[in-house]
Amino acid sequence: MNKQAIELLVVDDEEFIRAVMDKLLSDTGYAVSLAADGEEAWEMLDSGQNNFSAILLDRIMPRMDGMGLLARIKADKRFANIPVIFQTAINLPAEVAEGIKAGAFYYLVKPVDKEVLFAIVESAVSTYHFSDAFHHAASQEQTKLARILQRSQFQLRTLSEARTLATALSNYYPNPQRVALGISELLINAVEHGNLGISYQEKSRLLQEGGWEGEIERRLALPEHAEKKVEVQLEHVTHEIRLTISDCGVGFNSMKYMELSPERAFDPNGRGIAMSKMLSFDTLEYKGNGNQLVAVVRL
Repeated sequence: MNKQAIELLVVDDEEFIRAVMDKLLSDTGYAVSLAADGEEAWEMLDSGQNNFSAILLDRIMPRMDGMGLLARIKADKRFANIPVIFQTAINLPAEVAEGIKAGAFYYLVKPVDKEVLFAIVESAVSTYHFSDAFHHAASQEQTKLARILQRSQFQLRTLSEARTLATALSNYYPNPQRVALGISELLINAVEHGNLGISYQEKSRLLQEGGWEGEIERRLALPEHAEKKVEVQLEHVTHEIRLTISDCGVGFNSMKYMELSPERAFDPNGRGIAMSKMLSFDTLEYKGNGNQLVAVVRL
């Protein structure tokens, strides 16, 4: 992905913070725009002159604060899919929970750690462009597949296969864009955590160091993982589409990841399952020891 073509919007009422974020992100190759408060940021968004892939947003500002701007963004179809990363000096669980429930992608605590900033921005941009690419790829004819599907079965090993299959499976649903990102998160989770045994803490460290995908490729090449596959089944039964994903892992305690947790709001990972449950599916349940899940969309 060409970073020079990726536009970011930084919104903060402190000139020093804007300058620091501008330099850090611009030096990394992003095209950065700056706004001093929510009103100025909204004017930039509403003008249609930019195509932002992520927004870094201060919570406490004059005129329009971060929560006010977040509400406007999520209520407008033009911008609802843009990831919003809160920057805040407030580290209160109730405040964090409020922002996450309102649609914030991540929280960064000031002063922002440079490596964490880069990892979270890259994750947000990748999420946005996955969703955007899918939106343009899906066709009206493909979405009609939901009417004739009975049962399909698939196997995958790699991240690339997970992302490709997520896009393909989404086209079986009446509203493909709703489920595309959720399916992708669940398939990637089955590969990295299930088959390859990358722990939550390991992924946090790898994302911060920029070595996540490299470690996945390394583990995929190990003999002990050579035969491990993620099994995927999609069924169209009466009044619902049911997605079943099974991996070769030992399982995990899925309950702690089913809801968005303020305690993990500052980590660069750990939201995929909760976001899938909240935004993509009507029900999502892990079976047995946690190495099989069933996600349902009601028709």
